[in-house]
Amino acid sequence: MALKQNKTKRKRGVILSPKGLQRLKDAMLSWEILQNQGDRITLDQLSQQTNLSAKTLSRLWSANKGVDQKTLKLCFNAFKLELHREDYILLQDENETELDFFSDHSYVQTESLSLWSYPDGPVPLDSPLYIERPPIEELIYREVTQLGCVIRILSPRQMGKTSLVLRLLAFASRQDYHTVNLSFTQIDDDCLTDLSKLLRCFCSQVATKLGLDPNIDDNWDQEIGYKLVCSFYLQNYILKQINKPIVLVLSEVDRFFEYPHIAQEFFALLRSWCEEARQNSQWQNLRLVVVYSTEQYISLDINHSPFNIGLPIRLHEFTQQQVEELARRYGLNWSKGKESAKLMSLVGGHPALIQLALYYLSSETMTLADLIKEAIANGGIYRHHLQRHWVKLQANLNLVKIYTEVVASQQGVVLDPMDAHKLEGLGLIIFEGDRVLPRCELYRAYFAKQLSINVSQNTVYINR
Repeated sequence: MALKQNKTKRKRGVILSPKGLQRLKDAMLSWEILQNQGDRITLDQLSQQTNLSAKTLSRLWSANKGVDQKTLKLCFNAFKLELHREDYILLQDENETELDFFSDHSYVQTESLSLWSYPDGPVPLDSPLYIERPPIEELIYREVTQLGCVIRILSPRQMGKTSLVLRLLAFASRQDYHTVNLSFTQIDDDCLTDLSKLLRCFCSQVATKLGLDPNIDDNWDQEIGYKLVCSFYLQNYILKQINKPIVLVLSEVDRFFEYPHIAQEFFALLRSWCEEARQNSQWQNLRLVVVYSTEQYISLDINHSPFNIGLPIRLHEFTQQQVEELARRYGLNWSKGKESAKLMSLVGGHPALIQLALYYLSSETMTLADLIKEAIANGGIYRHHLQRHWVKLQANLNLVKIYTEVVASQQGVVLDPMDAHKLEGLGLIIFEGDRVLPRCELYRAYFAKQLSINVSQNTVYINR
């Protein structure tokens, strides 16, 4: 293959990359909280902070005109950041073409296929594919700096809870806080039926993740009660030694929902810590973040949150503008309001379903028309997601009957609040006023088919 040497062209400055923009925004938010009493930074303040003119800063934020690298470095240094190569993108003359080592189209396409990882987990911290959903990020960043705060992050699965938690922990680390991320999927099953085992395991894991020797036996007098000794351990052993803010993230606590007695005891303990923080300066260093999926509401006999204190954060769907921005980051050249509308007519703004679609579309393995056609016919790329919902729904035959009515109605139906609460927790419905509709057309099509098959099989059984 011949090496094509084209003329060297004059560089036309740099613009912020998505990663660089995110780093700068996070640093500025920290500055607002710590140096500006939480008030948003003005353009004049930013100009003073960076020693750059308002005109230059406006050009930098527009991201459609280049600035010189020195300007960008000044802006980063003003917020105690070091400028990295991945923080900016080089601009060149329109007529410029670089060294072309590989002109074979199939090679370029292979490179495109390997550009993004399959979206089957949280969006990594350094990924440009994370889409902020204002004001959520700013709210939790501000809240975690408050003494003795509690933040609850709840939503159905695959809405972006873990991706958000990763960014909250990174923000906390930049404030020089200690962080502990404890997932209850790491707790053995036998601990979920025994409060003593649970609390000993919990304390041991917190200490270990903080780099401390757990030393449980020397600090555990269960004669005074399991919950009280656990509180004493945290106060007198953990908080006393660390003497800095500790952001404690408890993820997947919905595992407790299947064990109501243990859940009641554990959540009561968390509430007691919140009360302590109001009067005890040592407890104010504990910043508690509780994360759970609402899908387990199907197993609860209550119509309210099992832990209803602190700042509640419910993750909502992407807007059309956010979908189009994510498509742009995937490298798709979409027309404003056109392709995004077609995709959202199928899956709404569901973050995981949007990410999956854009992954396949950007790798050029299918067209948008084919994706929609296959999804409606047999689930297509969404079949595993849909099957998981189907299994969850079948766990409650009463909900199967109710959701059949929802799917069959084009105008929506009015449901008993408890039933609506459980279907909303599963992520299967949306509200239009008092009426309930399937969350998206994909769900309507898939579940109409599944429920029809189910009814048919029951009829055959009865006829025998």
